[in-house]
Parts: sequence; C-alpha cells; structure tokens
Amino acid sequence: MTVTSSRVFPRHTGSRPPVAVRGEGCYIIGADGRRWLDGSGGAAVSCLGHSDPEVIAAIREQAGTLAFAHTGFFTSEPAERLADRLIAQAPAGIERVYLVSGGSEAVEAALKLARQYFLEIGQPDRHRIIARRQSYHGNTLGALAAGGNAWRREPFAPLLMETTHVAPCYEYRGRAPGESAEDYGSRVAQELESEILRLGPETVAAFIAEPVVGATAGAVPPVPGYFARIREICDRYGVLLILDEVMCGMGRTGTLFACEQDGIAPDIVTIAKGLGAGYQPVGAMLCSGAIYAAIEAGSGFFQHGHTYIGHPVACAAADAVVAKLTEGGMVARAAATGAKLRTALEDAFGQHPHVGDIRGRGMFLGLEFVEDRETKAPFDPSRALHKHLKAAAFEAGLICYPMGGTIDGRQGDHVLLAPPFTLTDDQIGELVEKLGRAVDAVF
Repeated sequence: MTVTSSRVFPRHTGSRPPVAVRGEGCYIIGADGRRWLDGSGGAAVSCLGHSDPEVIAAIREQAGTLAFAHTGFFTSEPAERLADRLIAQAPAGIERVYLVSGGSEAVEAALKLARQYFLEIGQPDRHRIIARRQSYHGNTLGALAAGGNAWRREPFAPLLMETTHVAPCYEYRGRAPGESAEDYGSRVAQELESEILRLGPETVAAFIAEPVVGATAGAVPPVPGYFARIREICDRYGVLLILDEVMCGMGRTGTLFACEQDGIAPDIVTIAKGLGAGYQPVGAMLCSGAIYAAIEAGSGFFQHGHTYIGHPVACAAADAVVAKLTEGGMVARAAATGAKLRTALEDAFGQHPHVGDIRGRGMFLGLEFVEDRETKAPFDPSRALHKHLKAAAFEAGLICYPMGGTIDGRQGDHVLLAPPFTLTDDQIGELVEKLGRAVDAVF
C-alpha cells in the first residue's frame, strides 16, 4: 500500500512513502507485507529494535497511572528514576538532568544554559559559540546555527545566531602524508585555541562537538588525544565544553556515553534518539554540578522550558531503555556486535574500487564512497549518488542512511549504518548482502 492522497505534510512533497504498519525486532513491515531490515535504526534511534516487550510494558503501566503532569507544578516518579539512573552512569562531574522531548530541544537547552551560566557568574560578555564544520546539532534555529551542515543552514542564515566553525577531526580527509594521528589531532584542535584567541576569550561561552560525527559526515571518530587536547583548551580559557551525543550516545558506540572512550568529561552533554529507542520522543541535557550550583546560588531559575519536558510516559520508557542498555547488557552487546558488523563490511567492501573509507565505533559505522580510491576524489555532486544508494537499498529491503556533502556540504557521499543492538549474526549477513546489492545496482 502506498498513500496517493494524504493530508500529512511530508518531508518531501514529491515523495509517496509506503505505509509502515508493524515493527518486529530489526524489521519494519509495510501494509503490503514487505519487510525492511532497519540497518540504520531509522536515524540511529531504534537501538532495541521495534517490539521490546519490557519497554512497551513500562509505557502501558505509566500511561495507566499518570500520563502527564506539568513540571511547573510537579515532578514525577519516572522522571526521578531516570535522572538517578543516568547520573549513576554519567561522566565525572555531571550531576543534573534536564529532560526534554528530543535532540534539537536538548541542544537548544544546552546553548541557553551555557549563556545563562555566564550571566549568573558575572561574565555577561561570554555569548559566542564555536562549533565544527560538517557537524550536525539539530534543526531548531539555535541548534542549526551551531551546526556546520552547510546546505541545511543556507536557507535560514539570516535567522541564525552568531557562531563560528573550526575544522572537524576528519582523519581520512585531513591527516597529511607522514603526519601521525596524534599530531593531526593536535593540529586541528589548535584551531579551537586560535579561534578563541581571535574572538577574545572573554566573549566565548562554549565549544560544541559530536564525539563521533553522525549524519553529516558518516560516523567519523576522533583520533587518539584529540578530545583531551580540546578539554585542555576549554579549561585554559574558561570555555564550556558541550558534547552532543544525541546520535552517538546511549551505547551506540559501545559505551553508554560516547566520550567515555576519549577519557574526558564535558561540562554539558546532550542525549536523545537511543535514550527512548524510538518508543517515546525523549531527550535530555545533562550538566555539571558546578553549572547547576551557579544557577542555584544566583537567580535559581533556568529561563527555559517546554510543555512536555519530563513527560512521565516518555521518562518511564527511557528508564526501561537505559536499564536494558546497562543492567541488561545491551551496551556490551553493541560493542561486540559492532565489531562483527565492521569485519563483515570490511570483508565485503574493503577492496571495492569506490569505497574509500570504512569507519566508526560500535554499532555506528560509515562507508565513504569515492570515484578514485588513490586520490580520494569524490563523485560529481550532480550524480546525487547517495540518493540512488538510498533508493536501491530500500528496493533491496534495507533501510540505511546515505547522505551527500560529506566533505564540505557539497562534495562527497557516504552511508551511515546504525542498526539495533539486537542484530543477529544472520542479520549482519543479510544487511551486508542487501547493501552489496544496492552498491552493485548504483555502480
């Protein structure tokens, strides 16, 4: 069944997508009975698959007990449980959880908290945000301004707040011949210090970055030592470090918080997507005890908020999800299954003439496509290679997440893979086989 007449405002007016009627483990089933293997978890959301009975039971129980209580009047038991569970696992110094409804909301909250923190401690000139090119932080105006996704930003540029962008840590494209990975990381991290000094340290509030870059660049991990250097620079100039783990966090990279693997702690961290595993729209902004203390000792009021923050049903779902990720061992499974999936991808595509790089961490993997492996030359953007890959994969029964503009917002094509952590060995084979059919069809 395909919808031919609809009142829904779709993502693209020329698209008539099939109707999804059921989720079953790692599969989505359409109204016509077709089955698609969810090789990207939607947008790195469905970490537990589509029919987890424990999460569904938690939602049903909470909806039957208390569906909604506005946080202007109440807290709720599931919100308190979820906050306690997250803080027990959070990076050192992170002590408070601000619950929202998704990733963009979490990033907006982080940016506003960074600004208000400096007002509270008597440094009102600190308002500038520094981010990285080829990053993605969300589609609301503040998050869009912070992001470095050029084609998403361009139409709305007159509406965006002032931000500046430095180089990403993108080893495949950026590391010079003969340069060690550590030296490369130090070199690109130095761009942050240079930008802080150019703007004036007294004006810079925060630096925001994805520990592993998601949709815009295709699962690009940092080189060793990069984020340790970033942390040092932020500390030197009193700049807050915001880590956006909306896509790469909650076990996706093989640890609950992605930054654990880089040995650092942020001042603020944002999470969403895998936090609710798709069962409820939920996100969170977590901050350090020092930031919270500044608000508490000052105005006492974070000048922010949305109607559905701390929604009891969403929090109950997220609490059940995080319990399964941690106590249920699903984060460890993501690390082990991700290693198997990466090996399978390297075996199938490692020598493909048009696959330049296979990268990522855990169940968060990307393949970058090139016209020439030796020169790393990308395909002509007019070919819209990523769109053809998405269509061919979908036709083959695979949901994946291709994007274009990988290199600079215009050039480059990649596909992002972020399947459920429940993926079996047989399904790894199915994913790779279906992706291979799509790649063959396109090339």
